[in-house]
Amino acid sequence: MNAPDHDLILVGGGLANGLIALRLIQAQPGLRLLMLESERRPGGEHTWSFHEGDLSAAQHAWLAPLVGRRWSRHRVIFPDRERLLNGGYASIFSRDFARVLEEALGDRLWTDTRVAQLSADSVELEDGRVLRANAVIDGRGPIDSAHLTLGYQAFLGREVRLDKPHGLEEPILMDASVPQQDGYRFVYVLPFSHDTLLIEDTHYVDRPEVDASHLRAHIEAYARDRDWHIVDTLREESGVLPITLAGDFDSFWQSAQGQPRSGLRAGLFHPTTGYSLPQAMALAECIAELGDLDAASLFQTIHAFAACEWRRQGYFRLLNRMLFLAGRPERRWQVMQRFYGLSEPLIERFYAGRLTPADKARILIGKPPVPLGEALKAVWLNSPQKIASTSFGIRT
Repeated sequence: MNAPDHDLILVGGGLANGLIALRLIQAQPGLRLLMLESERRPGGEHTWSFHEGDLSAAQHAWLAPLVGRRWSRHRVIFPDRERLLNGGYASIFSRDFARVLEEALGDRLWTDTRVAQLSADSVELEDGRVLRANAVIDGRGPIDSAHLTLGYQAFLGREVRLDKPHGLEEPILMDASVPQQDGYRFVYVLPFSHDTLLIEDTHYVDRPEVDASHLRAHIEAYARDRDWHIVDTLREESGVLPITLAGDFDSFWQSAQGQPRSGLRAGLFHPTTGYSLPQAMALAECIAELGDLDAASLFQTIHAFAACEWRRQGYFRLLNRMLFLAGRPERRWQVMQRFYGLSEPLIERFYAGRLTPADKARILIGKPPVPLGEALKAVWLNSPQKIASTSFGIRT
């Protein structure tokens, strides 16, 4: 068989594969790298955000050219609590992400390219061409798996221009003062300029469904309630992020059959918030440090990275089960309202996924905002099999 034409093929031009590509270009400029993206441009229509405490100083410096907007504070609003927090917050816009990738990759980025099937060392395109490489990373987003029990964060956001200044100086990460429905609902607002905003309607729900017309109507109502008159919609983004309640990690990775994965497809995201940039950044750094990028070594490295993250996130999966399985869906906001009454350093460590043993105890101390019996039952339901044996309507 002829030698492969590429050292590494990245299938999917999303956040995780994009960061891997950019890190590898810097670390190994001679690498024969190829990225395949099914859409016209990489990145899609997304706004990727992160907290200042999620990344190290070196990671912030490296990521700086991609960051489109920063704020020094952020706000949360609940029926019985409103709070301004001093933690910094930042966003990357997919248009900037696409531009940087296009400039860095040049003709090593193939867009409008659809994949029929792939393996650890080859990609077959829909037009019949077969591309061979020393390794292939599949970064095409989350997949259904019988080995994971998930809740979902469904959202739709509109970047809009108003007829007058909106008056916001910092983002609202959660406004849960809005009417609650079949799950925890909040509105997320990012002020990009004096008269432009991203308004996003978000629901923590049991099924991976987005009713776009319903969520658009919510956004219109939210703007009207605040006397914001929308004169133009600049763009729209929507999606469904997985929220992990329980899983069989070994079986999940055995089903990959040696196929290297990245991003949401590898289960690499904050299990409670759905934020994925910190894990994507860390994985990109890990891969860039590898000497050999053959499929077996790459799979082993990513598997070990994911295993470490899985162990570290066990407590967050417990919190997710309490959020989704204990109490009534329309009362889930009470869990988050209570959480945002805790200290700012603890909240920062929560988002960064670096809770201390004392933090974990503090979150659970006191009267829980859900029925005690249901909370204890959620603790016990630590596997897909146990959840499936109950009457809870959570998808596995």
